[in-house]
Amino acid sequence: MTQFRFFLISLLLVAFTPFSAQEKKAAPKPKTDTAKTKTADTKDKKKEKIKPYAEVITAKAVTDDGIFKVHKVEDKYYFEIPDKALKKEFLLVNRLSKAAAEMRSGMSGYAGDQIGQNVISFEKGPNDKIFIRSISFQDYAKDSTSQMYNSVTRNNVQSIEASFDIKAYGKDKKSSVIDVTDLLNGDTELISFEPYAKKNFRVGKYDKDKSYINFIKSFPNNIEINTTKTFARTLGNRKFPPGMDKPEISGNYTVEINSSLVLLPENKMQARYFDPRVGYFTVGYTDFDEDPQGIKKLRLIKRWRLEPKPEDLEKYKRGELVEPAKPIVFYIDPATPKKWVPYLIEGVNDWQKAFEKAGFKNAIIAKVPNAKDDPEWSLDDARFSGIVYKPSDVPNASGPSIADPRTGEILESHINWYHNVMSLLRDWYFIQASPNDPRARKMDFDDALMGQLIRFVSSHEVGHTLGLRHNFGSSSTVPVEKLRDNNWLTKNGHTPSIMDYARFDYVAQPEDHISPENLMPRIGDYDKWAIDWGYRRFYQFNSPDKEKTYLNDWVIKNLKNQRLWFGTETNPFDPRSQSEQVGDNAMLASYYGIKNLKLIVNNLQDWTAKPNENYDGLADMYKQLIGQFSRYLGHVSKYIGGEMETPKTIEQKGDVYEVVSTKDQKSALDFLEKNIFETPEWLLKKDIFEKTGGSPSEVVEGLQNRVFSRILSIPVLKKMYQSQSVDAKAYPLIDYLTDLKSSVFRNSTPDLYERNLQRNFVDSLIKISTSKEFTTDQSDIAALVRGTLNDIKNDEKAKGNLSDKVQQYHNEDLVYRIEKALNPEKN
Repeated sequence: MTQFRFFLISLLLVAFTPFSAQEKKAAPKPKTDTAKTKTADTKDKKKEKIKPYAEVITAKAVTDDGIFKVHKVEDKYYFEIPDKALKKEFLLVNRLSKAAAEMRSGMSGYAGDQIGQNVISFEKGPNDKIFIRSISFQDYAKDSTSQMYNSVTRNNVQSIEASFDIKAYGKDKKSSVIDVTDLLNGDTELISFEPYAKKNFRVGKYDKDKSYINFIKSFPNNIEINTTKTFARTLGNRKFPPGMDKPEISGNYTVEINSSLVLLPENKMQARYFDPRVGYFTVGYTDFDEDPQGIKKLRLIKRWRLEPKPEDLEKYKRGELVEPAKPIVFYIDPATPKKWVPYLIEGVNDWQKAFEKAGFKNAIIAKVPNAKDDPEWSLDDARFSGIVYKPSDVPNASGPSIADPRTGEILESHINWYHNVMSLLRDWYFIQASPNDPRARKMDFDDALMGQLIRFVSSHEVGHTLGLRHNFGSSSTVPVEKLRDNNWLTKNGHTPSIMDYARFDYVAQPEDHISPENLMPRIGDYDKWAIDWGYRRFYQFNSPDKEKTYLNDWVIKNLKNQRLWFGTETNPFDPRSQSEQVGDNAMLASYYGIKNLKLIVNNLQDWTAKPNENYDGLADMYKQLIGQFSRYLGHVSKYIGGEMETPKTIEQKGDVYEVVSTKDQKSALDFLEKNIFETPEWLLKKDIFEKTGGSPSEVVEGLQNRVFSRILSIPVLKKMYQSQSVDAKAYPLIDYLTDLKSSVFRNSTPDLYERNLQRNFVDSLIKISTSKEFTTDQSDIAALVRGTLNDIKNDEKAKGNLSDKVQQYHNEDLVYRIEKALNPEKN
């Protein structure tokens, strides 16, 4: 063993001993160029990563050529993105093209519903990648050479939403091929539901195994991507009553989604700044250049790009009517019942007269698509706008639109037409027009009448897609008595705007002999003015800033015509701007409206009767009648604590804000006393309750409480209190509370209805006096309310013992309620 170890050590020493000097040296190895080696390795890897075009887009490829080439190679989809398309901005809109019945909720969950929207761009990045960036226009600086522009850019880096390896370069080396299969078959909000939509539709975990790409089509300015996606069902944000167990949810939603990738115009439409005196929808951003000493939030109106044909430009400038280079076209969904199609078309074409005011003829048209004239037409193609028919029990319609966030240019619109909107139209017209139109005195309208009602709603929704908001103030410019003058109505209509919620002329009386067509809304003076203001082109100005002065002068001049006034739908205090109201005086208009309701309720059983059916129709229409009466009470209630708002620039005379006169507020209170504080006996038809059930006292109490919820709301009381410091002639809050108390307690021997009224009045005051909002409030409001309660308490105590036990107990109950609220420690 020792000899073996010695031998092994000797062998190792020989192995590691250098050669002697006498031995021939080995030839030196050539130096290696490390940099060249690394470059060669990178090129080799790059060659492996980026393959020859023919190896990626093989002979099996099915190619669709458009703004991008789209290749399908077996089960893979590729975009071939030209270099010239990089960094261009695209609008990506996702819609349901086929919906799951289980997803529906209210007006949501139907084919055509939008579920997401983004602006994106493609750009080439390092390491041979293509990125998708999400583009935000929230912050903006105009001057690209300024320091502010650099600062805004540094602080608003656009996020990278997706990354792709370049698989190959195009044959001409001027395009990049990327594999988009995983993106399109995935669940990112770029190509699926945005988070808000997932919550709304109760969409859960994505199931990739049950999802796939149907097709991708490429067009000159857009790409249409159609996918089938499956998700687990969830309860989402649904709330359940206390004690109720949440239902178990199982199964999936499978939907078809159409994603439209649309190139935003490189030649941007000249924007127009929003003016609160003309009602348009807007897009907006924060501009850091507009105000040199601060920032300014700018809003641009939404409108279609209407321009004269180049050969007609000089004619247009001279004021001649010309056809636009590209008209606005709405296609009627082929699924729409054929008998309603002509009326929908009329509703669109009615706007042609309005556009003539702006200098364009045949500017908007509706048509039914056909293969010969529209071979590429598809309801899912973002190049085409349409009226989409939805087989839904939702009684409504809506007119959304998609606009370029940079300029406000409307690019397309899908008007949602829900089948059951016809029941809503039937209810409205029956309750508001049947005293003046015998055709409305039945549950099933003739097609001709229903068609005209469809036409009206079609026009209204098209107005929204043109950029117009509701004008809730328009009808308040019409003198009430003119609504009973057939000749005047023939010339002017019962409201200057179809964008109002004026519905029908409920003021007209049977003895006025108003023509049925004069009961309905139509395109009016305001609508024509609004289209003129929004769509007329002023070629002498090359920017929205330069046309501001001209537009302001133009608005001031035109608003001398009261019928062109715009009343916003968002002001809670202006009694001129109200939904479902007609006429310039709600007290007088509602008086006439109630006269018509009395006629209807006396004939309701006959007008709702249908052979071999029960009394559901009677119950439904009685409910509609109560709702209409409640609207009249609401119209009047808005005068109390009212404040009128009339937007103006400094070049205009007069106040922007004006307190509603004491006279009008007292007139409103007087109306409420006579029509709801006094029991509306005309409404309480015994024979109707015998057929439909229900309780007359509940009907009256519900109406009275809705009035109290308005005229005794904290915002109204605050507005009245604050108005005293603005206008010395304002209706003093203490006077109002005293007058209201007198109206409620006007009868010394109240009946059942009046006792309910008094209790609810007291409870409303108690709710205010104990509100947390007044814990630290330094105004007189809480004190005045508590003082009113004390007055009521003392009045009831002063009545002493009464022979009528019900009245005695009622008085004692009021005193108890007040003392318990004001002195809880003693009770």
